[in-house]
Amino acid sequence: MAITATATGTALRDPPQIHRFPQTKYIDSVRWLPQLSAFDRFAVLSLFDSDSNTPSLEIHSLNPQSQTLTLTPQSTFSPPSRISSLKTSQTPSHKPLIAASTFSGSLHLLFANAVDASLESECSVPAKELHVGAVSCVDVKDGGAECVTVGEDGRVNLVGVTGSGLSCRRVFDSDGLVSYTAAKWASPVEFATGGYGFSLQWWDQRKPGGAVSQFKGNWTQGTTSGIVHSIDIHPSRKHTCLAGGSLGTVFAWDLRWQQQPIILSGIGAGDAAIPSACESEVWEVQYDCYTKSTNMGNISSSRILPAIICSEDGILAVVEQDEEPIELLAEPCAINSFDIDRENPSDMICSFEWESIAILTRP
Repeated sequence: MAITATATGTALRDPPQIHRFPQTKYIDSVRWLPQLSAFDRFAVLSLFDSDSNTPSLEIHSLNPQSQTLTLTPQSTFSPPSRISSLKTSQTPSHKPLIAASTFSGSLHLLFANAVDASLESECSVPAKELHVGAVSCVDVKDGGAECVTVGEDGRVNLVGVTGSGLSCRRVFDSDGLVSYTAAKWASPVEFATGGYGFSLQWWDQRKPGGAVSQFKGNWTQGTTSGIVHSIDIHPSRKHTCLAGGSLGTVFAWDLRWQQQPIILSGIGAGDAAIPSACESEVWEVQYDCYTKSTNMGNISSSRILPAIICSEDGILAVVEQDEEPIELLAEPCAINSFDIDRENPSDMICSFEWESIAILTRP
C-alpha cells in the first residue's frame, strides 16, 4: 500500500494543490502542449462522446493569471475514429506538434500556432497504410518531427515530415507473431518497444533487420501474460528502459545488465518485499524530474530515478527503487493518463475515467 510521504520519508507538509474540471465526454488521454510563453499554457485532450459515438481532439487554454483557474476550449480536430495514442513535442521551428493515432489505424500530425495554439495544418496517414487494425502507440522524437508507431499486428513504422508531406518506412513486420503495445524514443536513432509477456525490444536504425536487443519476461514465474502499457527513457540515461504494465508492475531494464529486471512495484512484491504502488493495470509511467531521490548518496548510473505512475484502480503515485511509494492521488475510478509539464515539473495534468480532468501543483 502506498504511503503519503515526502521524498525524505516524513509526512507531507503540504499536499498537492488540486483543481478539478468536470467534462461532458470520456477522456482517453491528456497532454501538455509545449509551453509557448511564460504566460500562456495549453493542454491537449483526446475525447470520446459515447452518446453520439464521436471522437475529437481539443486544445484547451489554461489561464493561471485569473483568480479562478479555468480550462477553455481553443480549437478542435475531428479524427476518423477514436484516438488510441496521443503525444506532443516541439519541432525545430518551435511549432508545437501533436501526434494522434487512432483505433482504425490512421495517424495524424497536427501543427499548432506558436502564439495562440490554434491548429494551422495537418498531415495524415490513412487507415491500413501503417497497421492492420489499431495503432497501439505513437511517440514523437524530441525536437524533431519523426514518429515511431507500433501495433498488435507486429508492425513497427517510422513516419517523418518532409517538404511534400509525410514519408513512411516500415522498420519491421512480424506478421502478427509478435505484438507491440508501447514505444519510446531513446535517441535520434534508437527507440524501445514493449508488448505481451512483459517483453521489451531495443531498436537501432543504424542496424536494420530487427531489434538489436530483446528482453523476455520469463522472470515473472508463470505470469508472463502481462502486458507493457507504457515506456519511458530518461534523456541522461538512455541505457535504462522504464516500463509499466499489468498487475501493478513497474520495472526497469538496464541494457548493460540484461539478465534480470529491476522491479520497482508489483510482481514479486510478496516474496521480495518490494512495496507495491497499485494492484491493477499501470496505464502510464514517466520519469519524475521534480521528486528528489530518497537516497541522494547513491545516485549512481545503476540506480533507477524516481518515476510517476497512474493506474486502473485510481492511483497516481511516485515510485522509486527500494522505497515506499508516495501516493499523490487515490480516486474511486481509473486514472487513465497523466502528463508532467516539462517547463514546470511541479505541475501535472491527469484524466479520470469519470469524465474529469485534474491539474496538480506539487509543493
